Amino acid sequence: MFDLKTLKTSLLIAIVLTLAAGIAHAQAGLSDLQIAHAAYTADVIDIEYAKIALAKTKNPEVREFAELMIRDHAAVNEGAGALLTKLNVKPEDNAFSQAMNSGAKAKRAELNALHGVAFDRAYAANELAYHQTVNKIVGETWIPTVQNGELKDLLAQALVTFRAHEGHAAHMVAALK
Repeated sequence: MFDLKTLKTSLLIAIVLTLAAGIAHAQAGLSDLQIAHAAYTADVIDIEYAKIALAKTKNPEVREFAELMIRDHAAVNEGAGALLTKLNVKPEDNAFSQAMNSGAKAKRAELNALHGVAFDRAYAANELAYHQTVNKIVGETWIPTVQNGELKDLLAQALVTFRAHEGHAAHMVAALK
């Protein structure tokens, strides 16, 4: 069972991520290069969260999940980098990417302040909420608006992986209650 502080934190995460989803819908006019940058940024953020988990957790399931996040999100970014090189283009920073980075900075500070089971629960809850939000943005906003077929395919393939992450995170949250 979550304690009151963890429950409040989880609710705050959900509110912040809901606002982020609203921003994403408002940013539906992002160009392909801005979407590529935002997708890359989202992957980097999740890798950073996973590195914190590896440094802090003693829970084997949380450690395994964090290793999976690093491996899968790095692979997606490598694929995106190869595509950008092939197309001879550079991703464009944008307000949405900047907002994600700002929110992630606060979340990293929060996670770094926690220890033991409280950390594991907060990390798991964050991963579930993060993947739910990012998956919604990728599936409902970015894929439908991307013009480049190869980028659209890359995002669609990544979404399959990230939906599996969401399921894994949900299992982890349930196991840590």
